[in-house]
Amino acid sequence: MTSLVLISDTHFPARGAAYSGGLPGPVWDAVDAADVVVHAGDWCTADLLDRVEARSARLLACWGNNDGDDLRARLPETARATIGGVRVAVTHETGPKQGREARARRAHPDTDLLIFGHSHIPWDTTDDGLRLLNPGSPTDRRRMPTCTFMTLTLHDGRIGDVELHHL
Repeated sequence: MTSLVLISDTHFPARGAAYSGGLPGPVWDAVDAADVVVHAGDWCTADLLDRVEARSARLLACWGNNDGDDLRARLPETARATIGGVRVAVTHETGPKQGREARARRAHPDTDLLIFGHSHIPWDTTDDGLRLLNPGSPTDRRRMPTCTFMTLTLHDGRIGDVELHHL
């Protein structure tokens, strides 16, 4: 079984500067405990990427629309890996919520789990075998009552134990 922590839209230092190391303590605890850390973009500085990368057993990440050339040089627009038998893709934007699942299936046909960000709004749907997850943001809640991140496990080609954490 492989444990993952999902984060996105950290917007450091504009949003995460109040936290030690750029992220809330419970997020760092989850990063330290996870087999794989997934970040769905909008880091905003390579400094936070360096910090997360240093503390991650494994990092799967992409750049977001607020990330500059330095981050885009180091990260793909869409990151892909097979983890625990699950074909995972990570991208920042999927467009408006209306029609998201159909667009995601067309854009990522060989994917079992698509992790995305951008909206800062948690999302968890399954459509025609594709699971879509957005962990929200651990540093910028926007229209949500709390900041959030997700954890989950992958094992033998299955997605299990998805949990949304409120900060």
